[in-house]
Amino acid sequence: MPEDWGGDTVMVEVSAKTKKNIDRLLEMILLVGDLRDLKASPESSASGTVLESRVDKGRGPVATVLVQNGTLSVGDVFIVGAVYGKVRALFDDKGQPVKDAGPSTPVEVLGLQGVPDAGVQFQVADEARARHIVEYRQAKQREASLAKSATSRLTLDQLHEQLMAGEVKELPIVIKADVQGSVEVLSEMLPKLSDDRVKLKIIHASVGAVSETDVLLASASNAIIIAFNVRPERKASDMAAQENVEIRAHTIIYEVVDEIKKAMSGLLTPVIKETYLGRAEVRDTFRIKGVGMIAGCSVQEGIIKRDSQIRVLRDNVVIYTGRLGSLRRFKEDVAEVRSGFECGIGISNFGDVKVGDVLECFTVEKTAPAGVSA
Repeated sequence: MPEDWGGDTVMVEVSAKTKKNIDRLLEMILLVGDLRDLKASPESSASGTVLESRVDKGRGPVATVLVQNGTLSVGDVFIVGAVYGKVRALFDDKGQPVKDAGPSTPVEVLGLQGVPDAGVQFQVADEARARHIVEYRQAKQREASLAKSATSRLTLDQLHEQLMAGEVKELPIVIKADVQGSVEVLSEMLPKLSDDRVKLKIIHASVGAVSETDVLLASASNAIIIAFNVRPERKASDMAAQENVEIRAHTIIYEVVDEIKKAMSGLLTPVIKETYLGRAEVRDTFRIKGVGMIAGCSVQEGIIKRDSQIRVLRDNVVIYTGRLGSLRRFKEDVAEVRSGFECGIGISNFGDVKVGDVLECFTVEKTAPAGVSA
């Protein structure tokens, strides 16, 4: 209940976009902390909350945590859910390394054995106790996720056909996303779409690119893979084609929900079909006056076509999707470049290409699924 309505909760109208009342919000937080005598002890063992977590290709599992009590230092062993780790490095909000973090300090932590869930509490403990607790929690998790029953492998189009025939089906889903927050949102939203005709079941959800292990799990469980803001690894993509496992790539959560809803209600009307053409790796970058950033690339597989769609991948995470602006071999404009050749690629409205990025070329067309008229 707000103070204006006779309650005891301080309310401040703020806007991150216009910076309205940000200073006043900070003043009110300090005032409430003083009036209620809210204190934390920097001398005790650290504890707090995980704000977000992800997998960094070069650094491994990384968690952003908010220290709420005590002081977290490099070398501390801590438990967070079913994961434990030893703090290898700490980075502040500006990306600078720090040796410790006191109460009310957000820091990035390196040294985790796995990716923790967002919102989970962490606490510092001795290594033997931490290992024992985590082993117990992991055993409980394994027991909870045992033995998934398998039915015939489904695609969303086949699901529509079975719904038209009046059959009740279960739709297993594997979720892969770029950060833990997205994994949690999808894991919570999708099962709520279940009805008396179709039951949605999340059999696995984790952070990172779609790997061969994910494809094998989907194949064994007859599941569909939802790849949110990530792409499959090259070997995983080949294996998915061999095993006939469907991978649905999305960048907007509500598009995932809408697609599943349409499939369940038999309304999977003209869908966007993506045709993969090829990929190229950025070997060097050049800035040309009047043109912008040009990526010097080596085509690894398939074909790169001018005026096609292009997706920029960095560590298997999609950072930009747009249109290929220019394509050259030496100084000549060309219509296409095939595997094994080098070329210069300009991307429309995007200049943040870096060496090591992968450019994925594709076309998009609308197709009507079986059983549905366009």
